[in-house]
Amino acid sequence: MNLVCITCPRGCTVNIEKVGDDWKVSGNSCNKGREFAINEMTKPMRTICSTVKTTFSDAPVLPCRVSADIPKDKIFDVMKEINKVVVDKPIGRGDVIIKNALDLGVDVISTSDLLSQI
Repeated sequence: MNLVCITCPRGCTVNIEKVGDDWKVSGNSCNKGREFAINEMTKPMRTICSTVKTTFSDAPVLPCRVSADIPKDKIFDVMKEINKVVVDKPIGRGDVIIKNALDLGVDVISTSDLLSQI
């Protein structure tokens, strides 16, 4: 299988094959490419950037993101939790909106100071 490594700007086309219990990786220019390819085949991780609703008419939505990568298969579950939230108090950039989302060890945090001025 061919993958484009997204770990650095180089964007190497990496080929990965399962050989017995191990992985054969080629085409990567660095060890990060090898690690990326193996992780993508065994435990793909992603980040989420989204918005949450607020009760403030001047800022009806607030941008947010997860504080670290989450398993790819949990994206829609975390998004369901994000979509349930309505922020009703002023918060700033980096403030936690959802603590330990779905027990994944990551928080959903604000990425804006938009509400800190309200």
